[in-house]
Amino acid sequence: MPKVLISDALSPAAVQIFKDRGVDVDVKVGLSKDELKSIIGRYDGLAVRSATKATADVIAEAKHLKVIGRAGIGVDNIDINAATARGIIVMNTPFGNSITTAEHAIALMFALAREIPAANASTHQGKWEKNRFLGVELTGKTLGIIGCGNIGSIVADRALGLRMKVVAFDPYLSPERAETLGVEKVELDELLRRADIITLHTPLTDKTKNILSADAIAKTKKGVRIVNCARGGLVDETALKAALDSGHVAGAALDVFETEPAKSHILFGSDKVVATPHLGAATSEAQENVALQVAEQMSDYLLTGAISNAINMPSITADQATKMLPWIQLADRLGAFAGQLTETSMKAVEIVYEGIASELNTKALTQAVLAGLLKPALSEVNMVNAPTVAKERGIQVSEIRRTQHGAYEGYLMLKVTTETQTREVAGTVFSNGIPRLIQIKGIDMDAQLAPHMLYVTNEDKPGFIGKLGTLLGDAKVNIASFNLGRATPGGDAIALVEVDAPVPESVLEAIRKIAVVKQAKRLAF
Repeated sequence: MPKVLISDALSPAAVQIFKDRGVDVDVKVGLSKDELKSIIGRYDGLAVRSATKATADVIAEAKHLKVIGRAGIGVDNIDINAATARGIIVMNTPFGNSITTAEHAIALMFALAREIPAANASTHQGKWEKNRFLGVELTGKTLGIIGCGNIGSIVADRALGLRMKVVAFDPYLSPERAETLGVEKVELDELLRRADIITLHTPLTDKTKNILSADAIAKTKKGVRIVNCARGGLVDETALKAALDSGHVAGAALDVFETEPAKSHILFGSDKVVATPHLGAATSEAQENVALQVAEQMSDYLLTGAISNAINMPSITADQATKMLPWIQLADRLGAFAGQLTETSMKAVEIVYEGIASELNTKALTQAVLAGLLKPALSEVNMVNAPTVAKERGIQVSEIRRTQHGAYEGYLMLKVTTETQTREVAGTVFSNGIPRLIQIKGIDMDAQLAPHMLYVTNEDKPGFIGKLGTLLGDAKVNIASFNLGRATPGGDAIALVEVDAPVPESVLEAIRKIAVVKQAKRLAF
């Protein structure tokens, strides 16, 4: 009988689901890290919310663990790479608390606009300071939404019902989807300039960390109000305090903080700040929904092998797994390759399956492509919810299957169309099961996609390789492999370099200054 540990508070109904399905379950809430490490080896499954930290060293002790289930959306508390390396499925419940989080953002907007917390505290003290708390109306104000996915679109709908004007910044929001939602799609600088209230609904990634930096806050209109119910780290908290102290920002409402639990903070104690302890998903309905969902999903996997809402694995049957996994890895990496090079809004994705690739479960492969493609900007995307996320953003996805007519027994080609260009990349799986990249932008290549890579496009001129190698050598960046391709002698060329560690930004800048270089970018897989 499989055995599951529930280490964070879940609904009793979730515990009963495990028992009813024939899964042995222990509930041990509030374990220290050492306590968790000492017992995790006994379990096949671990069910958590946000308190338990499933770090690499915890996972290293999980000798029999097969699945980690997160009751909620964010998986910041789980080391996905460590779990994947150990063959542990990580599941979440991506849509169970969307309405709850959106409603909390709206509630914080009202609290901020009408200074409700401070007025409440004052009134309880018997002060009756009616003239002190002069709020502002939301009606007619411009709401700027950073991140207009599932939660952001619900916030937009509620804000429009309040007769607010809504502008949204989201690189993956298509103009058609924006029109359907009734919002105006804008670039970030325009949103900062126009918004009376800014609310954030984007995951925390390298691209979104401190998206409201000191420079960004300086671009906002005087008197702006800021709401964050998404992730700590999206707002530079030191810069926000300075802007509040100067009066440039009229107020801030924060449900999340860069370090949690936030028991002391530079923003605490200010009447201009409304703070709640990460309550975005904390309603009885949401808690119940995500708990029941994660119990069902984990039970299905442990008892039947069925996989749903997995972060690191698509929905495939056990029979398909052996043959599919190398192609899934290829699909994910081709998507990640294109996603890391795409910086404007995507309009369409076309995936061509040829030869033996066309005979596989292409639905799972397409899910893997989309997950890899969207993940650089939306870290919470997984292979199951990626098609929904793409649809929400108005990205048209198409598949083409055809029989073998080229040199390879089978291959996969990805075409990504943005507002400015179409990018193509293709790959195959060799007989040893290793995915290989075979073409970029029509230029033939033969490269394995490694954890750390450098991508350079350049003119095919003498001396380039020497200059590039010298820059990397001087910076002590070790080259593991060097892959080259060109369209024609003297024409466009591509260098794909595997390195042992990420190339520093200063080195990238130096490479970009080489006369023949058109683009230089760090890639990670």
